[in-house]
Amino acid sequence: MADPSSYRPKPGQIPDSPGVYRFRDEHRRVIYVGKAKSLRQRLANYFQDLANLHPRTRTMVTTAASVEWTVVSTEVEALQLEYSWIKEYDPRFNVKYRDDKSYPYLAVTMNEEFPRVQVMRGQKRKGVRYFGPYGHAWAIRDTVDLLLRVFPVRTCSAGVFKNAARTGRPCLLGYIGKCSAPCVGRVTPEEHRELAEEFCDFMAGRTGTYIRRLEKQMTEAAEEMEYERAARLRDDIEALKKAMEKNAVVLADATDADLIAVAEDELEAAVQIFHVRGGRVRGQRGWVTDKVEEITTGALVEHALQQLYGEEKGDSVPKEVLVPALPDPVEPVQEWLADRRGSGVSLRVPQRGDKKALMETVERNAQQALVLHKTKRASDLTTRSRALEEIAEALDLDSAPLRIECYDISHLQGDDVVASMVVFEDGLQRKSEYRRFQIKGFEGQDDVRSMHEVINRRFRRYLAEKAKTGEWVDDGHEDGLAGETGETGGGPTNGNGLKDEDGRPKKFAYPPQLVVVDGGRPQVAAAKKALDELGIDDVAVCGLAKRLEEVWLPDEEDPVVLPRTSEGLYLLQRVRDEAHRFAITYQRTKRAKRFRASPLDDVPGLGDARKQALLKHFGSLKKLRSATIDQICEVPGIGRKTAETIAAALAQAAPAAPAVNTATGEIMEEEPGTMGSGGEPVTTGAPDERRGQET
Repeated sequence: MADPSSYRPKPGQIPDSPGVYRFRDEHRRVIYVGKAKSLRQRLANYFQDLANLHPRTRTMVTTAASVEWTVVSTEVEALQLEYSWIKEYDPRFNVKYRDDKSYPYLAVTMNEEFPRVQVMRGQKRKGVRYFGPYGHAWAIRDTVDLLLRVFPVRTCSAGVFKNAARTGRPCLLGYIGKCSAPCVGRVTPEEHRELAEEFCDFMAGRTGTYIRRLEKQMTEAAEEMEYERAARLRDDIEALKKAMEKNAVVLADATDADLIAVAEDELEAAVQIFHVRGGRVRGQRGWVTDKVEEITTGALVEHALQQLYGEEKGDSVPKEVLVPALPDPVEPVQEWLADRRGSGVSLRVPQRGDKKALMETVERNAQQALVLHKTKRASDLTTRSRALEEIAEALDLDSAPLRIECYDISHLQGDDVVASMVVFEDGLQRKSEYRRFQIKGFEGQDDVRSMHEVINRRFRRYLAEKAKTGEWVDDGHEDGLAGETGETGGGPTNGNGLKDEDGRPKKFAYPPQLVVVDGGRPQVAAAKKALDELGIDDVAVCGLAKRLEEVWLPDEEDPVVLPRTSEGLYLLQRVRDEAHRFAITYQRTKRAKRFRASPLDDVPGLGDARKQALLKHFGSLKKLRSATIDQICEVPGIGRKTAETIAAALAQAAPAAPAVNTATGEIMEEEPGTMGSGGEPVTTGAPDERRGQET
């Protein structure tokens, strides 16, 4: 590990002008490339007290052994040179976007004598018109199959084309009218190229004029009683409309734009791009990147723009690019895009209307892409094994923690304080083992005290289960979970052992090897104190702080900072995020149930079905309250004794003041079926969490 002061340039040596800089390691490999409006000010940020640097930046400057720079005239030149160097050197500490697949394009080879329509992947070629990218190759083939009826352009390979020309017989598409058969001279090269140009115009979004022209020709053919030709034109129009329906209009006025959205966490970012041409989504693509450096959303957008348009020219760069955040500064990026296009480019954040709504759709796609990427990464067996080994090494555990339990506290300003316990075994979720806790020891907001109570209650239950079965005996499994063949007290497990009579594990019979708490040093200390009070010393404890993803250990002054590429950190993040999700879902459910409370809840033996029947029969709780016992008995399933109990319960519940429309003074009637305590309308909350048991 190098000391940055050993290669820091001398004062006054760095110029105060725009430029691009490179950090190199001891082997002269470029590990980071950056640009700056002022090289002097930017580089000075790297050579300050290491304690003030972001952990990822600190790792970079201590890995580097030298720094060099190149002065340029403008910030636009700096942007271009930065892109070129990142592509040339592939620095390990720069943001690198990687495609989750090689996206296919619909390509028209206008550089050939007889242009060909085909699916293409990889590098773009000069003289070829590209449309897309598409999510799947079959989507391209479906579109082409519809359009070939109207634009019978060649789709065959060079070998098939030459063989048809040699034999004088076209392929099957030539016989069925889906190819104009230039191979046998049915059309001239000029006529075939005109067909290819019309095909490209239609794919580029200029559809309205062409369809109107076909409709006019169809009408003329019908007036001239050329009904076969009119029918063929009618079918051509239907085929074109069907192809257009595959891409619904999303933006008015035939807008050409690219929409870029970013979903990110502390370590990774997913980028999604929608290509809109002629107001329709013509293509979609996405990347995932490791956030090796400390970087803002605007900087991520800038790197995405470089990736998208670094090799593009002309119309491939749209007039309008919509982004979630603007690079800082934005002017050089706009100038660079305009230079690539050859005319002005609008780079902005949509604020309202259809473009804002479409941007939200792109953002949802980016979020899903990030979740899918993390899920795929977590589901791989080798990856999970490596993650557990890295956790064991970082936390100095004797063996890999094959059972991890994570705890999180959730509340709303001190109300409805709850906690969650989620379980991961062998790096995978065990949702049947999830548990939920209500904080009972005190009222109010105190996350540290709540964490102590939850850990204490969970492990008191574990000790109670252990006392019933005798001392835990390891059966030789590495995970320490006796499981199906575990032994307790010298005999096999049965209804009094680690399992209930139905064969299911008891709630708290299995201990974890690692307890993870959502929080920093105070929460970790509370969890450790609870374990110490119970005399449990064989369960490791750590906490994952959200701000910098630091891992805190008991009695340690400084946190453990796992490498940002660590699979162990990914697993801990996933465990923590799942505990947070489970806790907040339960908390919302409790809050919603409290808001939905009704006097009918206090009637013994009255279930949900009969409550619904009562409300359906009377229409509202107000009308039910005013009903007589005989009228209540008319409801199917309600006997006289139950009716008397219902009437008594409603009489005891004081009705709330009626809702009043302040504008008109009108007393507002209750909505049927949405009655709260005292008969007031309420808003329902989040759906109940089905998994996990409340303790």
